[in-house]
Amino acid sequence: MSAEHSYLLAGILISAAITWAMRAVPFGMLAPLRDSELLAYLGARMPVGIMLILALYTVRDVNPVEVMHLGPTVLGIGITVALQLWRGSATLSIFSGTAVYVALSSAVAAWGA
Repeated sequence: MSAEHSYLLAGILISAAITWAMRAVPFGMLAPLRDSELLAYLGARMPVGIMLILALYTVRDVNPVEVMHLGPTVLGIGITVALQLWRGSATLSIFSGTAVYVALSSAVAAWGA
């Protein structure tokens, strides 16, 4: 085996070892975390936190003086909050609120054009 082939083989073996380790180590780290109270708390609270961040991100550029553009945002967020409180399904809430917002925004854009 030539020196060139040795370098190539060494590179492949090192890459394979690093790839295997990067895929295996997270599974090994999960075992002690399964009983973690912190992760259980975060798992219960994160959906609400993420929805709050998304809501704040949505309204960051909304001009409260322009009622035509404020309406779709307020109704979209209202639908999202109402469905979340009623059904408790983040998927249903987010998709429904987004659909209402997009439909109303499109209607406002079409009406204003």
